[in-house]
Amino acid sequence: MRRMTGGRVLATLLILAGLGVLVGAAWIPAKAALAQVLLERAFARSLVEGRPVRPWPSADTEPVARLTVAGQSFVALRGGSGQALAFGPGHLDGTPEAGEPGTAIFAAHRDTQFAVLAAVKPGDVVSVTRRDGRTVRFRISGSRVVSWDASGIDPAAPGRNIALVTCWPLDGLVQGPLRLVVEAEAVDDTE
Repeated sequence: MRRMTGGRVLATLLILAGLGVLVGAAWIPAKAALAQVLLERAFARSLVEGRPVRPWPSADTEPVARLTVAGQSFVALRGGSGQALAFGPGHLDGTPEAGEPGTAIFAAHRDTQFAVLAAVKPGDVVSVTRRDGRTVRFRISGSRVVSWDASGIDPAAPGRNIALVTCWPLDGLVQGPLRLVVEAEAVDDTE
């Protein structure tokens, strides 16, 4: 067997490193897509059984709502922990349930579920099906880019609102200090 030259060894190592980076980059979206299947099943069971159902035994959260944004549907989890956001949007603790007085805040990664925010505009409708089976519709009123520590979102604000939050810019490769906030107001069911 021939011995590999230094150049060939280096080339082989670079190719293997590149493949590792590609696999790592594909892992997060693939994990999020698979998780949505499991979350959808758990959310359906939650609706039927009238109680929270964990999507898998080791989950530290459970599905609380189904968001439909720009024609795409995602099951949202309780809380904004790292595990919750790794698998889907999170409904942040300390904010009201969608459709109740105040502002319900949902956060997700920009490269998975909330990549869809690039396609929304004022006037578009977002629907939220809660785990009690009630569906509430919201009309997008606008969006803004804010610092991660100065969103200006008030969970106790007047009205029935939601805020969809993700990192900015949407096509960014590294986490930065900016967040995109898409705001929407509840639509009267007679509209």
